[in-house]
Amino acid sequence: MSECCCTTGKHKDRTDEEVRRLTHRLSRIEGQIRGLKEMLQNDAYCIDILVQVSAATAALNSFSKELLATHIKTCVAENIRNGNNEVVDELVCVLQKLMK
Repeated sequence: MSECCCTTGKHKDRTDEEVRRLTHRLSRIEGQIRGLKEMLQNDAYCIDILVQVSAATAALNSFSKELLATHIKTCVAENIRNGNNEVVDELVCVLQKLMK
């Protein structure tokens, strides 16, 4: 298993597949944001823009869920196995931030 982000100075070695998958998601989100900007510049109807904002927000939330799941399965699990339970406090902290 690759080094955990919590034990290497906040660094995470990701597989090529993970980077590809997450980058693809971010590229789609980036396209959605560009689309929102165009809609605004083209005087699109407010509700239409808001619907697209909701879609972009859902896409970001989905990205966060995927990244969080991977973090728990790798970094958190590895740290707990190695006796570093401080990672649980870090996880609780980030979950509180995500749930605002």
